[in-house]
Amino acid sequence: MLAQASPCPVHFHLGDVMSFTMQNMFSEDRRRDWSEGLPGIRIIGNLPFNVSTPLIIKWMQAISEKQSAWSYGRVPLTLTFQKEVAERMIATEGMEQRCRLSIMCQNWCNVDHRFTIPGKAFIPKPQVDVGVVHFTPRVHPIIDLPFKLIERVVSCIFRYRQKQVYKPASLLFPKRKRQLVVSLLERACVKPILRPYQLSVQEFGQICLAYRDMCEEMPGLYEYTLEDTPGDIEPEAVAEQEGEGDEIDFNKL
Repeated sequence: MLAQASPCPVHFHLGDVMSFTMQNMFSEDRRRDWSEGLPGIRIIGNLPFNVSTPLIIKWMQAISEKQSAWSYGRVPLTLTFQKEVAERMIATEGMEQRCRLSIMCQNWCNVDHRFTIPGKAFIPKPQVDVGVVHFTPRVHPIIDLPFKLIERVVSCIFRYRQKQVYKPASLLFPKRKRQLVVSLLERACVKPILRPYQLSVQEFGQICLAYRDMCEEMPGLYEYTLEDTPGDIEPEAVAEQEGEGDEIDFNKL
């Protein structure tokens, strides 16, 4: 039916969108250098709500690595999301909706919430309204570091988005080395009393860069995960260090 209604040829690919790759789907004459104009390819989708967030994170990684459809250049996307998710993607520093998704999307793309479609426009009618969001990949990301490192830092800090940033940031370090969060934030020139949602993408970039440098100086730090120490302290107690029992003096930062 769709093929008959279309004025141009339509090809269907059936599969799991989470594992599907668009690496070789398009003709070579559509390929453009990343710094050139946009290629003649567009990705448009009405996404199922249950996969929309993991899918856009997967595609942000593909954009960062210039893989899949983005091996052809800066292919833009126009996608639908639950309205609340769309608002998180465009949220700027200080906004209540600011979250991990905001940083991950805005770092690699210019993100624009174009308009909202009321739920009653769909059959069957969803319980929420739908936001239409347009993504245009940036020529250069704001934070020009590996995707996994950025994801690690941003995800860790937004675990406790209402806490002062030094508390979740300290979880990047093993329990007995939590004092290193002082050095991390000093190097990043980020005020430790700010909340994660108050930080700009650039400030997250400064934290990521400082964390990368510390990982290079301390082999094994990057391999550490919070789950490696099941008896870890609660975020509220991060300022209390084991051993000598010293407290972190954040007034010095």
